[in-house]
Amino acid sequence: MQQRRLGNQGLVVSAQGLGCMGMSEFYGARDDAESLATIDRALALGCNFLDTADMYGPYTNEELVGRAIRGRRDAFVIATKFGITRHPTDPMKRGISGRPEYVRESCEGSLRRLGVDVIDLYYQHRVDPETPIAETIGAMAELVREGKVRFLGMSEAAPATLRRACAVHPISALQSEYSLWTRDPEDGVLDACRELGVGFVAYSPLGRGFLTGEIRRFEDLAPDDFRRFQPRFQGENFQKNLDLVARVEEIAREKGVTAAQLALAWVLAQGDDIVPIPGTKRRKYLEQNLAANEIALTPADLARIDAAAPRGATAGTRYPAAFMGSVNR
Repeated sequence: MQQRRLGNQGLVVSAQGLGCMGMSEFYGARDDAESLATIDRALALGCNFLDTADMYGPYTNEELVGRAIRGRRDAFVIATKFGITRHPTDPMKRGISGRPEYVRESCEGSLRRLGVDVIDLYYQHRVDPETPIAETIGAMAELVREGKVRFLGMSEAAPATLRRACAVHPISALQSEYSLWTRDPEDGVLDACRELGVGFVAYSPLGRGFLTGEIRRFEDLAPDDFRRFQPRFQGENFQKNLDLVARVEEIAREKGVTAAQLALAWVLAQGDDIVPIPGTKRRKYLEQNLAANEIALTPADLARIDAAAPRGATAGTRYPAAFMGSVNR
């Protein structure tokens, strides 16, 4: 698989990564055996970039990734995140912390759960409005100097915040949601990344599975699937977004690929500084996703896709109102 460079500090990863969140939570039942086999298969196919976070599970996803990489740590590039705190009994209640002491505490916990001496890419998961960004990034920079972290990243940070962060320490990657149905980064975030020499990691490049075309009814979602709480999967929004997917599927059929593969190829075509990290816990879907790296889209293809899924076409916000205030901050 081709590789792509994130930032200017030397971080190089596979052109497509693997989001591991759904292996442990949010998208229905777990299957650790299949998840571990999926990570094995990813490495065999050249995908070495694994994305996790301490809040996934919470904690259990980092432990799963740690089991997967044991004995071959150097074959992988491991990214994890800190900053979102979970209520012990109510999963819908969350907080955000970027306090320097919390940064260090979180890093020590992640190192232990992953079973590694150093984290390759350490993200601030969400920007803490109560802690100056210079203090948070300063604490992260100390971890780099101590050899506990190699490269720094941010997630869902606004351009102005990213600029302030880069003034403290180089940021190698900004991670935000980006897909045919979430094109928000085109409103200044991608430009800021390129101005500052920051790579871009696209999470949920398949629209949380909606762009695969395999979700046809709200009832297709498991009772504990967190997508049931997302406005884009609810009420009239669901059907409007199905109509968007139908337009993508038509183009995909003509090219002889799946809708998911077309959606991933589109993200990959937006720039060599962009690395999508579709999540899956099954080898079948991993193999289909990685095949998208071989799809060449012509300018005419891209124009047609853009017309089928233009900016702002998706119905509904990408998170419930309570969570929208924490993105692009």
